[in-house]
Amino acid sequence: MEADLSGAVWRKASLSSDNGGECVEMATVGPVFALRDSKDPDGPKLLFGRTAWRTFVGEIKLGVFDV
Repeated sequence: MEADLSGAVWRKASLSSDNGGECVEMATVGPVFALRDSKDPDGPKLLFGRTAWRTFVGEIKLGVFDV
């Protein structure tokens, strides 16, 4: 999946701290949901379609990715 993210408006996760720690940012561009590490804004991004995004968020809420 590819998307032009040049005009994306990135929002910081509400649970991210303001002290430069672990921060995740999210943007929506058309039907694409994008995630990036705020400490590396030019680095890699994760891109999701609508269904994949809903599944991903649902699994986060269920604790599937807790380590």
